[in-house]
Amino acid sequence: MEVTPEELATADSITVRALKDITFGSIAGIASKFFEHPFDLTKVRLQSQVLDAQARFSGPLDCLLQTWKKEGVAGLYRGLPAPIVGAMAENASLFWSYTEIQNAIKWANGIPATSQLSLGQLALAGAGAGSITSFVLTPIELVKCKMQVQMLMTPPTASFSATAASASTYPAGAAALSASPPPPSIPKLPGPIAVLTSVVRETGLRGLWLGHTGTLIRETGGGAAWFAAKEGAAGLLLQRRGLAPSDKKELRAWESAAAGSCAGVAYNVALFPADTVKSAMQTEAELRGPRAGGERPSFFGTGREMWRRGGVRGLYAGCGITVARAVPSSALIFMIYDGLSQRFG
Repeated sequence: MEVTPEELATADSITVRALKDITFGSIAGIASKFFEHPFDLTKVRLQSQVLDAQARFSGPLDCLLQTWKKEGVAGLYRGLPAPIVGAMAENASLFWSYTEIQNAIKWANGIPATSQLSLGQLALAGAGAGSITSFVLTPIELVKCKMQVQMLMTPPTASFSATAASASTYPAGAAALSASPPPPSIPKLPGPIAVLTSVVRETGLRGLWLGHTGTLIRETGGGAAWFAAKEGAAGLLLQRRGLAPSDKKELRAWESAAAGSCAGVAYNVALFPADTVKSAMQTEAELRGPRAGGERPSFFGTGREMWRRGGVRGLYAGCGITVARAVPSSALIFMIYDGLSQRFG
């Protein structure tokens, strides 16, 4: 069967569009991660202490100050390689999937390719994009979360101590964390590859998706909220200047940033407890030791225990600092992505 020039041109157009979405999303994600990582580290450490008998930190500022005091700048950026890879994978997958699902919705409903979808349809596309991305993101976040609590590990539960440092180099629980002065040197800790291989060795490939239920819930609902909030806010800003919501190439940089800020708040407030439970599951072995008989923590079991111990406040541990960093982070992502799309799209 002979392929017509028109079909070749369409195939080339689809490939080019996909490559642009992947490239622009990756660049935007990397830029945002350098800014937000210390705040994400704080969020994970606050989430992971909900099930502890005694809290290590009194709040986000205390966590940031203790981390800076005991671990320095390197501590604030502990586990950064995994989020950098994750940011590339997450944003590339999100923006590519979002575009393709929009095209699928248009095709299924006979909507012209140049037409703008309704806000509900855009939210559906965002939910689908988030759902797809969750499968890529879970293993990356697992490694990131484990690395972000390495300095909080106690000797009995430090599963990497044999390869990284002797057990005596780790802080001995909450009391040691608050001790003064800080240790003269920070022990050498395993990097992302060592953490990844350790997880596979101990739990198999299936173990890389520990906490996936939480990631799936967060990304599906969060993806819908993220894209819908951004598109809705951007449309209002365009209408304010007498333009149609579909005139996305007319968005100014500050308008993309403002719409992105709204998206960041919507994403994190929507289903934050799912992320809290996920983080607690992924750091349980490091902070509280493996369960008897090698039993895996379950999403709903962990969630019930966190509710019992901390209530609503426990499920929203770290939410304040997460929303605070999401505002400039999402603003940066959409400003870069929209700017690159306008310049090279």
